[in-house]
Amino acid sequence: MQEPEPTDVTRLLVSWSSGDKVALERLMPLVYAELRRLASQYLRRERPDHTLNTTDLVHEAYLKLVSQGQVESHTRAQFFGIAANLMRQILVKHALRRKTAKRGGGNRVTLEDTLALVEQPRIDLLALDRALDKLALVDPRQCRIVELRFFGGSTEDEIAELLGISQSTVRREWRIAKALLRSDLLDGGLQ
Repeated sequence: MQEPEPTDVTRLLVSWSSGDKVALERLMPLVYAELRRLASQYLRRERPDHTLNTTDLVHEAYLKLVSQGQVESHTRAQFFGIAANLMRQILVKHALRRKTAKRGGGNRVTLEDTLALVEQPRIDLLALDRALDKLALVDPRQCRIVELRFFGGSTEDEIAELLGISQSTVRREWRIAKALLRSDLLDGGLQ
């Protein structure tokens, strides 16, 4: 299958942002492979017996996108940032349902070593979600950088362009956010 032209994706994103629901239907086949890659990255961090698979996660994210109606998304980076955030929400809700069902059981997720958020090889997805919510209160831009970088798989260049800041600012904010999250996950920081 031939790679879609960036201009096709951008044109459809602009149309969708303007309220054209048919544009999303035409957009999805063009970005489906990338959404599957993103979902696959998420699920590799999950426990081995997770009940959602890559296709389920992509389709649930699609349903959430469709149900939102008009979404402000003019670039690929914005679109994948929105999709990544939706996938995070889906996995957190899934973990909450599992935890409730098990009465205290938690959903464990493995983070890539390069992130170095914590020294432990596995962390609780619900704890990470709470830590990100706290970080958003302290510094919304740092939280957005974490979402785009970790959950969305965006590069520093893409994040800098999307947020209108320099790459060095992205790098600095990423380091600070990792330190704050590490503190919160290990000893209840981010007060």
